[in-house]
Amino acid sequence: MISVGDLRRGIVIELDNELWQILEFHHIKMARGSAQIRIKLRNVKRGQTVERTFQATAKWPRAILDTRPVQFLYQDGDDYHFMENETYDQFHLTAEQLGNVTDYLIEGTTLDRTTYEGETIGVELPISVELKVAETEPGFAGDTQSGAKKPATLESGLVVQVPIFVEEGDVIKVDTRTGEYQTRV
Repeated sequence: MISVGDLRRGIVIELDNELWQILEFHHIKMARGSAQIRIKLRNVKRGQTVERTFQATAKWPRAILDTRPVQFLYQDGDDYHFMENETYDQFHLTAEQLGNVTDYLIEGTTLDRTTYEGETIGVELPISVELKVAETEPGFAGDTQSGAKKPATLESGLVVQVPIFVEEGDVIKVDTRTGEYQTRV
């Protein structure tokens, strides 16, 4: 059981027979009443975000999630096919289930599969991925403005803003949390 003192961002709890991930929490001390806690939660399966208030004495069961490394194999229409690295079992998820994860997937990408009671609830990307620049405009000698950027289309189809010195064929590192260019590899 998780009590108010054990709350941390990212912890997944069971509430109303569903899985909820804690995004934010704030302690509220009432003048005459008992202390309360306001929690911003995201439904793990549906992505819905809600804010709820609980008494400071509340406890919730911690959801036990299993995480295993998987490899992205290929895309077939709206289906994305993966393989577990240990057992070689294959499974697929739809683009709707993956959300913006599809922007960073190329064949051979390794990520983590998260399951709850044997059911896949999603995949998690590493914090940054390396992708090849497929298309971008050339940078010109006169473009020396500090921090000048240009759009670049990556091999996965994602478009990011990159510095003007990045050229087609370069491999760059992209932050998967923000979708921003980090560095040239």
